[in-house]
This record gives sequence, C-alpha cells and structure tokens, in this order.
Amino acid sequence: MMKYLALVDIGKKLPIAPGVAIESKYGSASVLIRLILQNAMTIAGILLLCLLVFGGVMYIVGAGEGDPKKAQIAQTAITDALIGFVIVFTAYFIIQIIQYVTGVPILNSTL
Repeated sequence: MMKYLALVDIGKKLPIAPGVAIESKYGSASVLIRLILQNAMTIAGILLLCLLVFGGVMYIVGAGEGDPKKAQIAQTAITDALIGFVIVFTAYFIIQIIQYVTGVPILNSTL
C-alpha cells in the first residue's frame, strides 16, 4: 500500500491542448512529470559526455598547437561539464530523498 502526502486529481483540470485533458494522453500528471524528469537526466548525461569529449579534444589540439587560449577554453569546458554533473547528481539525490521522506514514487512511478 502506497502512502501519499497529497493526492490531487488534476487530470481533467489540466489541459495539454484545447479539449484534450492530460489524463487522456498520459493517464495522470505524475506519469508526465516522471517522463520529463527521466528524460532531463538522460539529456544532461549526454551533454556531459559531449562536453567532456569536446573539452578533451580541444585541450589536445590547444596543447599541440601551443595555443594557451585554446587550452584555457578547453579547461573551462571541462570544468563547466563537471560542475553541471555535480548539479545533476545533486538534483537526482534530492529527488531520491523526497521519494524516501514522502513515500511518493517520483522517478519510478507506475501510475
């Protein structure tokens, strides 16, 4: 038995298009929120990988050409990617804490 902190039916009150309720498209708003969060985390991971590869290639190119400006740009890209990873990981960790405290499944909902 699942315990909910608050259970609000917004399916019929939250239209996603004129005349189309969210309930008819996704089943409930929680399914839509779960899909958005899961895809945002996936996209953030893909962007992290791309930025790390870009920064690494730029760092190698900058070092090979002896251009300190390119190496600095690459180092900034790598640093920004790692900071972004820490932010995404922290957000995921906070969501897990909220799930544990409230008992509401956010990312693994089957509603």
